[in-house]
Amino acid sequence: MSSCNGVLACALLRDIFGNPFRPVSFSTAWRTSLTVSHARRIYEAYDFGLMPILADALQDAGCDNTDVLDHCRSEGPHVRGCWVVDLVLGKE
Repeated sequence: MSSCNGVLACALLRDIFGNPFRPVSFSTAWRTSLTVSHARRIYEAYDFGLMPILADALQDAGCDNTDVLDHCRSEGPHVRGCWVVDLVLGKE
C-alpha cells in the first residue's frame, strides 16, 4: 500500500469511527427534526456537500461540541457510515 493510500485509509477510518481516544458525548437534544432531516438526506443521497449545513443545524440545536462541528465542516473525506451522521440518525 502506498503512503497516499494509507493516508486516505486513515482519513476514511476517522470519518467512520471518529477519534477513538476522544469519544464524543452526543446529546439527544441535538437530534431535532431538522438535524435528522439533513442527516437522512446526506445518508440516503450520499450528498456530503450538506455536512456544513448539518453543522449549522446542530449548532442551532445547541451542539457546542467542537469535534462534532469541526468534523461536519471539514473537507472530509466523508462516506456513508460517517460517525456524526450515524449519531444524528441514532445508528450508534
